[in-house]
Amino acid sequence: MEIDILEQETNSMLHRTDVTFEVVHEDASPSRLSVRDSLAAKLDKDSEEVVVAKLDTKFGMRKTVGYAKVYESAADAADVEQEYMLERNKIAADGEGEEAAE
Repeated sequence: MEIDILEQETNSMLHRTDVTFEVVHEDASPSRLSVRDSLAAKLDKDSEEVVVAKLDTKFGMRKTVGYAKVYESAADAADVEQEYMLERNKIAADGEGEEAAE
């Protein structure tokens, strides 16, 4: 899987960078979590700080265009993002991960 950054825009009020990217993949459409981890590695960030908001794969194509929000810290992500987006991206909000693991 190869990720190319198409556009980056800084949003200082929300302590994040909005990123539009393109993923070229060989097999089926990649999962949200694998894209999140690869994007975090490319941007040299922790995966808890990256929230993949949208993935769009055209039928029959091997390219996926996506939109992600890269926060300065995981706490900023938990403060700003809605709960369902945190769940989709497997980001624990304020210690919920410890309770869910039990």
